[in-house]
Amino acid sequence: MRTAAAILRKDLLLELRTLETLPSMALLSISTFVIFHFGLNQDSLSGQLAAGVFTVTLLFAAMLAINRLFVAEREQGGFDAFLLAPVDRTAMFVAKAAALFIFMVALELVAVPAFALLLAPPRLGHSLAGFVLLLVLADGAFAVIGTFVSALAVHTRARDLIGPIIGLPLMLPALIATARGIGPLLRANSSGSPQLKWLLVLALYDLFNALLAVGLFDYLIEE
Repeated sequence: MRTAAAILRKDLLLELRTLETLPSMALLSISTFVIFHFGLNQDSLSGQLAAGVFTVTLLFAAMLAINRLFVAEREQGGFDAFLLAPVDRTAMFVAKAAALFIFMVALELVAVPAFALLLAPPRLGHSLAGFVLLLVLADGAFAVIGTFVSALAVHTRARDLIGPIIGLPLMLPALIATARGIGPLLRANSSGSPQLKWLLVLALYDLFNALLAVGLFDYLIEE
């Protein structure tokens, strides 16, 4: 965990100094909401339509962070240095997944208010606790799958293309569960509580992919 914490600290400091990822994610999410606001010609959305718009926007913004997650290690020899160090290889996966999770949380601190302002879903404040719970589980899926896909794609010449091609099918169950879970929370007659089945789907999907990615990550970076 000490190794993972050191790598995470390095990634966060690098982002704070360069601001290469988070501003791009925030700008893309706000721009997407503006496009939907004027493209649909509606001042407010509700139900599954609102959930679909929000989930797709998160996906687009997440792909920016996923594509750049291992770029510094690839271009500056970080992979070689890490492989030569006498540390557990899983530490890099844990650190990168944690960094991606933090990026998603930081994005949502901007995206959720922008979503409420531009598309004004009904009773979002009433359903905020359930909304946040679903987002945390969705962020876990983005972090785990995105880290694994990014580590795989960064070794190829077309990493910006390989990442979405591999990542989107793997994220599809989590995206569906997130959209279906958020949809009822954005209805005018929402109870304010998310459906348990979608929480369970996301939690089990996060757990399964985390175990699978940890088991394969060592072989992936060594190759």
